[in-house]
Amino acid sequence: MLSAIVFIPLIGALLIGVAGRTAPVVRGIALVAGIVNLVLALVLFARFSTAEAGFQWVESVDWIPALNIQYLMGVDGLSAPLLLLAALLGLVAILASWHISTRVREYFMWLLLLQTAVAGVFVSLDFILFFVFWELELLPMFMLISIWGTGRREYSAMKFLAYTFLGSAFMLAAILTLYFSLPAADRTFDMRLLAERDLTGLIIPTSLVFFGFFIAFAIKLPVWPMHTWLPDAHTDAPTAVSIMLAGVLLKMGGYGLIRINVGLFPEEIVAYAPLLAGLATVSVLYGAFAVLRQSDLKRLVAYSSVSHMGFVLLGVASAGATGAALTPVGLNGAALQLFTHGTITGLLFVVVGLVYDRAHTRHIPELGGLMRRMPIIGVGFVVAGLASLGLPSTSGFVAELLVFLGTFPVFAWATALSAFGVVLAAGYILWTVQRTFFGPLQARNNDLPDAKLVDAVSIALLLLPIMVVGLYPKLLTDVFDVGILPIISRLGG
Repeated sequence: MLSAIVFIPLIGALLIGVAGRTAPVVRGIALVAGIVNLVLALVLFARFSTAEAGFQWVESVDWIPALNIQYLMGVDGLSAPLLLLAALLGLVAILASWHISTRVREYFMWLLLLQTAVAGVFVSLDFILFFVFWELELLPMFMLISIWGTGRREYSAMKFLAYTFLGSAFMLAAILTLYFSLPAADRTFDMRLLAERDLTGLIIPTSLVFFGFFIAFAIKLPVWPMHTWLPDAHTDAPTAVSIMLAGVLLKMGGYGLIRINVGLFPEEIVAYAPLLAGLATVSVLYGAFAVLRQSDLKRLVAYSSVSHMGFVLLGVASAGATGAALTPVGLNGAALQLFTHGTITGLLFVVVGLVYDRAHTRHIPELGGLMRRMPIIGVGFVVAGLASLGLPSTSGFVAELLVFLGTFPVFAWATALSAFGVVLAAGYILWTVQRTFFGPLQARNNDLPDAKLVDAVSIALLLLPIMVVGLYPKLLTDVFDVGILPIISRLGG
């Protein structure tokens, strides 16, 4: 089941390479692969048992027996919703690419390969397999930005590659250090076995291993001051790549923090939780203040992602609590923020891409009154914006509320300052909506068309989870709890 979900996009890419002679055939193969992938992910999520602890649908095959490396996959309550998110945004990215006309064959092959890579990260339980999938996404992202991007696309693609490759170097060093620091008879790359062991007696200080992983995941999340690659990559990437970048790739960083930094290093997470809370607060406020100075719609959404990913790190910091203050609420909020931010920001990039395709500008002063000409696109932006600022009844509200409830008993000062980021979000979202979609309609925008059918489907696919999770968060929080409670128990809660 898991191998099918991971590799169906890759199979689609290979079919395009073999049989994709014309653009309609290429799009058709990509669409079928995306739909099948999403259906399988929905089936897996629906059949996931919240009454069963541990990993489900485990697949294990010896890969390199001499080093005890396995092809090892499985999902628990933490990874199942994120695998569903990757499949959903993968289909939306395909639909958002429907009008690509330059080198269509190669474009969809790289896009589908990217989807395989990110899905593999969420289900890999062997560190080497995890690292292989982590690295695999670098090449398609680089190619998609540098060939089909706009503006300084080569610069942005290279900057993305440099930052993330640096993070990967730290991760590989941490993995190998962890492996060779274990007694020879106990060496393993199996995350499940490592989570059950006391790693405090390593030859190399565990703090070094902890920070090796943390730097890799903090760059990907991203955390201030390692965030500067993100606005450039978003600004110059094609719409579908921005959707995958904000909706899924950033989530790889948050997933790694919870799965590895919190799950494998309980003593370090307690010791360094104040540092994480401080970095989270700076990220939330810096991102929010930076948004206020943006006049480009894509850069605005990109900096808002830096701010909202700060809430994820804040929820992770709540795992540093001790005694009665240690609850799963903050970590559950962090995990839920990963999912909800993926759908909300994915929708924002969909509608920003649609505006740019029609108006040929993302410069806010050149827009205005667009709701009169494109009401479907406008409604999508308004709902996504309100969800981003945490309006009750939307998924963004639930995630941020859980983060604040879980973190306030531990870091009241960081929670209070970060909550001010929500106030700033209300300001910049409402300001953007008013200047872009309301007010006087400029003459240059008189004849702009609204969303076509394929565009409306993309918007609807993301509006649905935003509203459903906002009204019935138990659909996801119960699943996340199944994955988070074992981590909390190892922390002593």
